[in-house]
Amino acid sequence: MFMGDHYFSAQPSSPEELRTIGVNLAGRDITATTASGVFSPDRLDKGTEVLLANSPDAPPGGDFLDIGCGWGAISLDLAMQSPHARIWALDVNERALDLVRRNAESLGLDNIRAVTADQIPADIAFRTIRSNPPIRIGKPALHELMQTWLPRLDLSSDAYLVVQKNLGSDSLQRWMEQTLPDRFAVHRHAISKGFRVLKVRHRSDTTGPIDTLAE
Repeated sequence: MFMGDHYFSAQPSSPEELRTIGVNLAGRDITATTASGVFSPDRLDKGTEVLLANSPDAPPGGDFLDIGCGWGAISLDLAMQSPHARIWALDVNERALDLVRRNAESLGLDNIRAVTADQIPADIAFRTIRSNPPIRIGKPALHELMQTWLPRLDLSSDAYLVVQKNLGSDSLQRWMEQTLPDRFAVHRHAISKGFRVLKVRHRSDTTGPIDTLAE
């Protein structure tokens, strides 16, 4: 990337340099289009692999959210799993959003909406949230992102976030436990390849137990 050009830039300044990669999503081998100036353009990154391998099947329908969608791996996986759901692929990077649209069209998926935050209606509650969040935007921006979207989980619904241990998964878990309202339960759902999958559940009550996964 060019100096000062990040995957979380709204308009990457580097040349687009489209490329194709082969990935397996929702049990299906597909070809995806990626480009420079987005997150992990040359392969399905390890964190997303861990998230997809350690998340339950998506609900059959409803509104889903992919925070920091990049070229769309998580959104595409959800859309193929749940063709009757509506997937909101959220990013600030316009190049990434264009790639999501391109990949959805090539796969015949009409249930993905590639959007910026202001394009998501305020009255939507999400049946699931899946994310490999943009940790490198820094803690203040990351915390703002979590505080904006996690409280919009529907009742009795779950979010799954993958974070590398050495990039602060444990501190993020503690912060969510301390910051989110009591009706949200936070625990470590899975450990794999140096990553943590964190689960956030919007409970129907505030008295149920919170599972904890031991190291």
